[in-house]
Amino acid sequence: MLSILTSLNQFIWGIPMPILLFSVHIYFTLRFKGIQKHIGKAIRLSVRPDKSSKGDISGFAALSATLAATIGTGNIVGVSTAVALGGPGAIFWCWLTGILGMATSYAECFLGVLFRKKNPNGTYSGGPMYAMEYGMNKKWLAKIFCLFTLIASYGVGCSTQARAVTETLNTLWGFPEPVVGMVLAILVGMVIVGGIRSIGKICTKLVPSMAFFYLFSCINILVINRAYLLTALEVIIRSAFLPSKIPAAVTGGFIGGSFKIATRYGIARGLFTNEAGLGSAAITAAGAKTSHPSRQALISMSATFWDTVVMCAITGLVIVTNLLKNPTSLEGYSFAEYTTAAFETIPFGQNILGISLIAFAVATLIGWSFFGEKAVEYLFGISSIKTYRLCYIVMIYVGSIMSLTLVWELTDFVNALMALPNLICLLSLRKLIKAYNGY
Repeated sequence: MLSILTSLNQFIWGIPMPILLFSVHIYFTLRFKGIQKHIGKAIRLSVRPDKSSKGDISGFAALSATLAATIGTGNIVGVSTAVALGGPGAIFWCWLTGILGMATSYAECFLGVLFRKKNPNGTYSGGPMYAMEYGMNKKWLAKIFCLFTLIASYGVGCSTQARAVTETLNTLWGFPEPVVGMVLAILVGMVIVGGIRSIGKICTKLVPSMAFFYLFSCINILVINRAYLLTALEVIIRSAFLPSKIPAAVTGGFIGGSFKIATRYGIARGLFTNEAGLGSAAITAAGAKTSHPSRQALISMSATFWDTVVMCAITGLVIVTNLLKNPTSLEGYSFAEYTTAAFETIPFGQNILGISLIAFAVATLIGWSFFGEKAVEYLFGISSIKTYRLCYIVMIYVGSIMSLTLVWELTDFVNALMALPNLICLLSLRKLIKAYNGY
């Protein structure tokens, strides 16, 4: 299975998906005349409640839930694997995916709110599947998207994160992985049974605190390595386009050695971390209290900014500056542990990173459970949600003892499957999406 997934990913992420994603990102960036320039406004709106509007949770809670789902292991382990396999240039492509992906995120969240519907129990449901059904009149495509979303919730949102938590606790503090998996399943289960309101409440408290904690630690490392910061930026940019021209002595002997490999891992990990183009953010945005689709779309767009433009970029700089300062610091570390090597240069760094990774992964487990829940609701009705939640809780335990290599390959493959119908929907309904106009 691992061999098959690896071969499929090498093809899908070699040329087709990078070109498709970048094309869509650039198209919406040009169509909205650089919607990214409104990021300051988006951040201000995110903390300004829209009390007169209808919805389940505040715009900030919806943003927090989206960030909970996206700020996960991809910001630590994902960036580490991207650099290890794609070279320093992968950081540039990951970052650029975030910058351009903000426009795509805006577009999909706009449609998510535009076509949302109110359920008999008073809650709201929306996302790409409703845009496909009511906007494109293609319910069959909506069902395909929901099926991929359901699979992704068990892979991207569940297995990857659960495995990260158990491996971290086992490596750092010796906790048995089966026990950790069981405890983790119970704790997350206690949150997700409360639905979107419970998830939003927890995420508004967890996401800001864990992000600040991690960023503060990263900035501390960059201050220590400040003499290598400009050189690191130069290495990242040059290796993004001419990786073979960067001496191994400068890059610390990174495996990545071609433009194709750098873009493949940079874009794949960028998509995994910010999910721009997957349509997942639109599912959460649909439940927000907002007076206009454009307003919440702008707020939700800022999730991509925080997740990739800020978090992933800083993680990448931490890794590369450490390699420039300590060329032999990766000896004995696997490709998923480059960030760990960098954090070990500060007091209690390994414990700080471990706590951050666990917090990120738990938040993603909580956030992604909601995406899968809405997919199940669309496919089988509200009555099936309880069964889904039970299966999700069980899968947390199963994922906690799976092979990490298999999990990452499965993640890349499912991401591509989920993105394809969503991108088709965005392009088909592009004329319905309005640029931000001060709502």
